[in-house]
Amino acid sequence: MMMAIALIVLASACKTEKKEAAAPFIEMEKFFKNGEKSSFRISPDGKYYSYRSDFKGKMNIFVQKVGDTAAVRVTSDTMRSIGMYFWKTDRIVYLQDVGGDENYQIFSVNTEGTDLKALTPFPGVRSGILDAMRFVPGREKEMLVTINKRDPQYFDPYLLNIETGELNLVYENKENFDGWYTDNNGIIRMASKTDGVNVTYLYRNNEQEAFAELLTTSFKESFSPQNFDADNKNLYVLSNIGRDKVALVEYDPINKKEVKELFSNPEFDLSYIFYDEKRKVLAAVIWSAEKSEIHFFDQEWKKIYEGLQEQFKDYEISLAGSDDARTTGILSVHSDRLPGKYYVYDFATLKTTEVANPYPWIDENHMASMKPVKYTTRDGLTIHGYLTLPKGVEAKNLPVVVNPHGGPWARDEWYYNPEIQFLANRGYAVFQMNFRGSTGYGRKFWEASFKEWGKKMQDDITDGVEYLVKEGIADPKRVAIYGGSYGGYATLAGITLTPDLYCCAVDYVGVSNLFTFMNTIPPYWKPYLDQFHEMVGDPVKDSVMLREASPVFHADKIKVPLFIAQGANDPRVNKAESDQMVEALKARGIEVEYMVKDDEGHGFHNQDNQYDFYGAMEKFFDKHLKPAKTE
Repeated sequence: MMMAIALIVLASACKTEKKEAAAPFIEMEKFFKNGEKSSFRISPDGKYYSYRSDFKGKMNIFVQKVGDTAAVRVTSDTMRSIGMYFWKTDRIVYLQDVGGDENYQIFSVNTEGTDLKALTPFPGVRSGILDAMRFVPGREKEMLVTINKRDPQYFDPYLLNIETGELNLVYENKENFDGWYTDNNGIIRMASKTDGVNVTYLYRNNEQEAFAELLTTSFKESFSPQNFDADNKNLYVLSNIGRDKVALVEYDPINKKEVKELFSNPEFDLSYIFYDEKRKVLAAVIWSAEKSEIHFFDQEWKKIYEGLQEQFKDYEISLAGSDDARTTGILSVHSDRLPGKYYVYDFATLKTTEVANPYPWIDENHMASMKPVKYTTRDGLTIHGYLTLPKGVEAKNLPVVVNPHGGPWARDEWYYNPEIQFLANRGYAVFQMNFRGSTGYGRKFWEASFKEWGKKMQDDITDGVEYLVKEGIADPKRVAIYGGSYGGYATLAGITLTPDLYCCAVDYVGVSNLFTFMNTIPPYWKPYLDQFHEMVGDPVKDSVMLREASPVFHADKIKVPLFIAQGANDPRVNKAESDQMVEALKARGIEVEYMVKDDEGHGFHNQDNQYDFYGAMEKFFDKHLKPAKTE
């Protein structure tokens, strides 16, 4: 029998640590209840705070004048919670879709909430922010946006006035560019396009010049321009060209060459940079290891960060925003057990003052710790992940919820996750693993996932489960699997390809049929279809492989209870993915619970739907996975 061999598992150390007190039972709603005040921002002039808060079960935006105690609600959306928003001069800009269809429209509103403007009121059309142009002189009321109104597959850049809604086409995208890159003055200087598997980058010195080819890379290579330097000459690029791990390099677009490597990490890909747009300096580069890590280039920001680290030991700190004058900032402080608190930061005195605790009903002392883990797969790969044990419970013979992440080209990280904490509070150990293909671990590790859906990618999950069983952490008769999106696919693959490994399963907006999945992707994903074929499989050339990897064709192997949840408007994983699996199971008389929400897309965002979903999940696991009362 092939068995995973552990390199490092911190969970085993839990057996010898001083036993913690068990956590009290916490109601499900408390884990998923909308925050009282979250997503804090400060206005550019420093006169107002803004935040998201509940209004009739949906998250809306509120504005409060600095020094006042009362806030004004400036949006009143009762259909769907508002997510992304930001300040642009004296107005708030936000994006919203309809029922989860991901065709985002852009809105703006003033500080009194009396001048709400639909800036891109085009049903069925997707808009996005290209450059907010915060520190671009003369563009205080304008920003660059992208809209796929002319062609659903491609986006044209427009200059948008956030007060009047006036739209001016900046560039008619007849070349079918799929990426745009601006300099410090908000001028589009670069564009990119793909033939499905190769990406060509084009460059121009100014707005009057035509784009000329800069370089062409395989989609397997990473070349991600982050910012121009202060002189708008060279580029700061995250790249793995000629290397396995993504590094930060300086690139000369005139001479078409890499000037020098600025920073790299031997174990992990770098994730993104912090560029100070006001001072126009490269401040830092950030990446995810077991936790977030940062390297500073700018001593001013390094001093600020180190001072904050002294105040908030064992927590992660991020700057949620600041005023233009850099007198006041908003900090978010969080950890694996703390969903986050907000602090006002005084740049002059370096002092912090707590301004909001969005989740006062969550006591971090009652939350469980996410332990970083490593194990080795049957073919020798090292897999990083996290094991969360119920607080105060010995790591022995536990019921386990295996929770593979979505993507699949993403990764799990160390942060507060209400799902994980909810399950741990119910007495379940929760196991997350960054199987091959997960991002952040280098090109070779990522490429190891190509055409391995349902095969080696699934083996990585299986090997992790077998390790937990071998170590005595998991009760082999009480291992469940739950995941969303690709994690939903891995859930269905787990109970069809390894039907004896799990006792029950929850599939959340997961793929069941790789053929129909390919045929129903959003139109703006169509240019990448050849890439999908190389990474997942070609429905024609690899039809046998894709059929073997599609859980719907192996429904006859399922032996365990299954709960499926799906958003009716999901543009990525079409509702048909869940429908056909449910039909196949019902035809065989297999127990399957099916929840469909007509006002949701790829995942449930509305609080009432979340309550329904997690409440049903709680009952499902209580029935099929519940720890014995004698334990």
